[in-house]
Amino acid sequence: MYSKSDFFKSFLVGLLVILAGPTLLSGQEALSLEQAINIGLTNNFQIRLSRAAVAIAENNDDWALAGKFPEVELSVSSGNNYASTDNPASVVTQSSVIANGITPGITANWLLYNGSRVEYTKNQLSRQVDLSNEQLRVQIQNTMQAIIQAYNGALVQRERIDVLAEVLQLSRDRIRYQEARQEFGQASTFDLLQAEDAYLNDSTTYLIQVNAYDNALRSLQLAMGVTTPQNYTLTDALTPDVNNYSFADLEQQMLQNNPEVKASQVSIQLAEINTRIQAASRLPQISLSAGGNYNVNVSTGSQTFNFGGMPNEQNLPGVAARTLRGFVNLTASYNLWDGGLRQRRIETANLQEIQSQLQYSGLEQRLQIELANTLATYENQQKLVAITGNLVDNARRNLDIAEERFRGGLVNSFDYRSIQLSYINATQSRLNAILNLKNTETELQRLTGGLLR
Repeated sequence: MYSKSDFFKSFLVGLLVILAGPTLLSGQEALSLEQAINIGLTNNFQIRLSRAAVAIAENNDDWALAGKFPEVELSVSSGNNYASTDNPASVVTQSSVIANGITPGITANWLLYNGSRVEYTKNQLSRQVDLSNEQLRVQIQNTMQAIIQAYNGALVQRERIDVLAEVLQLSRDRIRYQEARQEFGQASTFDLLQAEDAYLNDSTTYLIQVNAYDNALRSLQLAMGVTTPQNYTLTDALTPDVNNYSFADLEQQMLQNNPEVKASQVSIQLAEINTRIQAASRLPQISLSAGGNYNVNVSTGSQTFNFGGMPNEQNLPGVAARTLRGFVNLTASYNLWDGGLRQRRIETANLQEIQSQLQYSGLEQRLQIELANTLATYENQQKLVAITGNLVDNARRNLDIAEERFRGGLVNSFDYRSIQLSYINATQSRLNAILNLKNTETELQRLTGGLLR
C-alpha cells in the first residue's frame, strides 16, 4: 500500500528536481547590469526615434537653409509660332510665317541684407540641434533608470528565492527529524503532520516566488526592448551601497547636468532668437539679381509685297536671328504698412519668451522639491537598511537557537514555525529596504544627470 510517508518522499524528490531545474538548464546567458543597459540603449524605440530627430536637426543646421548663399537658376525655353496674315491695306498684303526659337538663360539672386535674419536663422538651427540632443539624453536617462530598476527588482526576487530555499531545507530537515522520532516513539502523527504542513506551505511559497522571479526577468527584458524570450542569468550582486550626499552639491549638479533643465534653457534661447528674427522684419531688405539669356530665332515661310498694284511673293530665307541680353539689378525694399502684422508677431514672440522663462522657473522649482524629497527618502532608507540588517541578524541567531532547542525538546513546533516565519519576514523586509534604497539612489542620479556620466 502506498503510504503518506512514501508520497512525501516522492514529493520531495520531485521538488528537488524543480529546485535544481534552474541550475541544470542549458543555454543560459550571463547578463550584467552594464550589458543590460547597452542592449536597452540599442533596442529602445524612443531612443532610436530621438536619434533620428538629432540627425534631422544636424542635417538642417546649414547656412544654405538659413538663406546665406545665392540661388543660381539655369533655364532653357523654346518658342514655336505660326502666323498667317491677310491685310490688303499693308505693303505686306499676305504672309505665312513659321518661327522656331530657343532661349537658354541663367539667373542669380542673392539676398544681401535682411536685418541679420540669416545669422539669426542659422543660430536657431544650431540651437535646434542642441534641443534634440538634450531630448535624446532625456530618453536615454529614462531608459537607463527603467533597466536599472528592473534589474535590481529581478535581483531581489532571486534573493527571495534563496531565502525561501533555505527555509524549505529547514522544513525538509524537520520532517526527517519528526520521522526519526516517530520511529522511536518520541513523536506523534500530529507532530509529523505539522512538519509536513509547514513544508507544503513553504513549497507553495517557493514555487510562487520562482514564478515572481520569472516575471521579473520578463519585465527586465521588456525594459531592455528584447522581444524574443532569453534565458538570462544575472551576474551582478545586490549590494546596499551607502553614500553620503549633500543637497547643495546635488542641486548644483542638477542645474548643470539635468537634461530637462538644459533642454528648457535651450528653449529659452530659441525663444530669444525668434524675437530677434521677428524684430528684424522691420528693417529693409536688399537683394542683388544678375543674369543673361541668348535667343536664337529662325523664321521660314512666304510674304507677298504689293508696290503700285504689282504683287510680289517672296520666300523667307530661314536665317537665324541671334540676341544676347544681360542684366545686373540691385533691389531695396521696405514694408511701410502691413496692418500691424509685424508688430503682432513681435509681441507674440516676446510673450513666448516670457512663457519659456516661466516654464524654466517652474521646472527648476519642481526639480528642487523632487530632489529634496528624494534625498530625504534616501537618507531614511539608509536607516531602514541598517535596522532591517540587524533584524535579519537577530532573526538568524534566533532561528539557529530555536532549531537547537527544538531538537532538544525545549521549543514546540508552533513556536519553532513562528520563528521561521519571523526570519522570512525579516529577510523580506531587508530586501525591500535594499531595493527601495537602490531605486531612490537611481532617482537621485537621474535628477542630477548622473546616469549619463
